[in-house]
Amino acid sequence: MQPLVDIAFDCLPLRSVGRVDVPLDASPAYRARCERLQQAIETHGTANAYFLYNTRCVYRLANSDIENMLRFSFDGVLVTDRSDCRADRAELAIKLTSETCGPMSPEVLAWFGRVVERAVLIEFNHFIAAGRLAERVEDLGQVASIADVTDFAGMNV
Repeated sequence: MQPLVDIAFDCLPLRSVGRVDVPLDASPAYRARCERLQQAIETHGTANAYFLYNTRCVYRLANSDIENMLRFSFDGVLVTDRSDCRADRAELAIKLTSETCGPMSPEVLAWFGRVVERAVLIEFNHFIAAGRLAERVEDLGQVASIADVTDFAGMNV
């Protein structure tokens, strides 16, 4: 059965990040991501905190791949409990990237933003239960720079 909500993300454990230097030739989008990552570390620290990026959250409201679809992107920090066994809270910047429903009021979009955040918390709990968080933490270990784990290629490429 196809999931009711399609959620995908890349997860960067903040404890794995040695430093967050923004390359001089970074694109504006990459620079903004690094600045959000720096802010996340300053605000939440590095213990039990994870930066989510390269994301999507898709709702198909009419069981159709075309009609009545909402697609969101988000990035931000997700914090787990002390044991890393359960998602505790998230601070996400959520953006509607596409839709086939027609115009929606700001109140409806705000409501969907809260629903996306809750869905991400639930999906992260599935991510933990499947052992993928532990794998990600082990695979990354300690990275010297944020550029080592992202798709930055320099010169705005």
